[in-house]
This record gives sequence, structure tokens and C-alpha cells, in this order.
Amino acid sequence: MPSSPATTLQLKRPQRHISTRLATWVRRYNIALVAGFIFTSIVICTLAAPLLTPYDPSEMVLVNRFQPPSLAHPFGTDDFGRDVLSRVLYGGRTILLTGFSSVIISLTVGGSIGLVAAYWGSLTDDILMRVMDIVLSFPSVLLAILIVAALGPGLSNALIAITASMIPVFARLTRSIVVSLVQEEYVLAARALGAPTNRILAAHILPNMLPPMIVQASAMLAVAIGTSTALNFLGLGVEPPIPDWGLMVSDGQRLIFDAPHVPFFPGIVITITVLSVNFIGDGLRDHLDPKLRGLG
Repeated sequence: MPSSPATTLQLKRPQRHISTRLATWVRRYNIALVAGFIFTSIVICTLAAPLLTPYDPSEMVLVNRFQPPSLAHPFGTDDFGRDVLSRVLYGGRTILLTGFSSVIISLTVGGSIGLVAAYWGSLTDDILMRVMDIVLSFPSVLLAILIVAALGPGLSNALIAITASMIPVFARLTRSIVVSLVQEEYVLAARALGAPTNRILAAHILPNMLPPMIVQASAMLAVAIGTSTALNFLGLGVEPPIPDWGLMVSDGQRLIFDAPHVPFFPGIVITITVLSVNFIGDGLRDHLDPKLRGLG
């Protein structure tokens, strides 16, 4: 039985409405979407490094020293004849692992500290926040350098240092959010009705904390990647011959005039990665912040 014109019109309207909303959403967040695509591609390439390059990143072939970019070596070779593309692909693993791990750990620990300080308040709040203020008084990169210098170089110590430098940021943000949330009428009503603390936290506090915490986490991921790169550049993170972007830039800076491709490619990848994460954070902020969502 053929469909009536009215039925056909009803089917087309939702499809047109969805396509219009999708086009508007893409137009509004186009930069964030492009940045997300680039960052996702970088992550996938680092994970699939063995499939994308036939060279061992640590294999030295001295006869191939300082080869310029070519079909055989798209990013050229370094002073030991190692393929720069292979080292860039494998080198992103330590940076991204440190970045994601430090953000997740600092978000969990700092968020818990801020939640406890704000919800229970009083003396607990004063003690915890004064400790966080002391840690925040140090610049994050300087604090990370001090911690690594005390613990010694190494990937695990760099992870500890970066995490410790970011915990106060999440603690302070969480406290400021929870302090305002506990005064909301729905939280006060839940308390008046005798709702247990764990139910209030799970049903009312945590869901309203998530959007700003996600935005902050995306911003801190860029900071973590930059700090990890800086530590490795200074020789306080991973140790040779492990490939790493910061270490490659550090080793290649003395070759800037003789073989500029050696420090250039890891440097440009670091820049693109940090910029893409920042643009993703901007897009998340615009989408999750109700004050900004109605603009544009």
C-alpha cells in the first residue's frame, strides 16, 4: 500500500531536523572536531607504530647517518643512522602514557581531596587547602623538576612529579564547585529528608561536578604533555636509548644547522599535539558550559 503524502512529509521532517542540527553542531565545533581528529590520529599512529614503519627505532646504521627526508626515510635519519619517523612514532608512547596517566591520577586524588574539604569543611577544609596552597605556590614545571631531581630520573618518577604538580589544581577546582553545590536547594532538601551522604554525593554532587572537571582535565592534559616533554628534554625523564619527543629535540638541537630535520619533526609533532588538545578543551568548554552553549 503506497504511503500518503502526509506520512512521507512526517518522515522527512525528522531527517531534515537531524541533518540541520548536525550541520549546525559541526559548523560550531569545526575547530574542535579537526583537533580531535588530529589528536586521535596521533594516538592511533603511536599505538600502531610497529605496523606503520619497518625500522627499529633504536637500530643504528652508521652508513645512513644524516639522510635527508626521502621515500625510504620520510623524516630522514639522525646522527646514528636511526629512522626519525620510527622514533617519532614510538616516542609518542611515553609522552602520551605519562600525560593520560598523570591527569587521571591527579583528577582522582585532587578531586577526592577537594570533595572531602568542601563537603565536610571546618578544620579538615582548612588543613587540606593550606597544604594545596603551599604546593600551588610553586610553578608546576619547577615543582616537577624539583621532585624528579630529588627522586632521580626515570619515567615513573616523572609521572609522580607531574601528577603531584597537578593535584592542587583539581583539588581547588573541586572544592569551589562543591562549596556552591552543597548550598543548592535540591541538596538541602535531600539532607532534610534524611538522605545518606553517599546518596547525596552520587546523585547530586558528582553528576554536577563532571562537566567542569572534564574541561579542566582536557586543559591539564596539554600541560602534562608539555611538562613531560620538558622533563625529558632536560634529561630528567626517560633515558636513552628509549625514543621520546623531548629527548629527540634535546639531542637534535646541536644539529639544527647540519641536520635540521632531526629536531624539527619531533618538535612540530609536540606543537601539533599540544595545540590539538587545547582546541579540544575549548570545544568541550563551549559545549558543556550552559552559559556558552546558547551563544554563537
